[in-house]
Amino acid sequence: MTSAYILIQTEVGKAAHVTEEVAQIQGVVSVDGVTGPYDVIARAEAPDLDELARNVVMKIQAVDGVTRTLTCPVLRV
Repeated sequence: MTSAYILIQTEVGKAAHVTEEVAQIQGVVSVDGVTGPYDVIARAEAPDLDELARNVVMKIQAVDGVTRTLTCPVLRV
């Protein structure tokens, strides 16, 4: 199983809407609002990195109000 944190920037005033929509995406384990350069952080899981990119990250990027994402895969060290 591959896990990643996805940092999400939103349009002004859209963070709550984006949080609600992202929480409904299959593969998203948790979603929280944060402060700093990003507005929302999501933790997601998928069988592999390709599946994570196709079925989770691309769906997050398509949510109305999302302006930018940064995906940080979790490493097992």
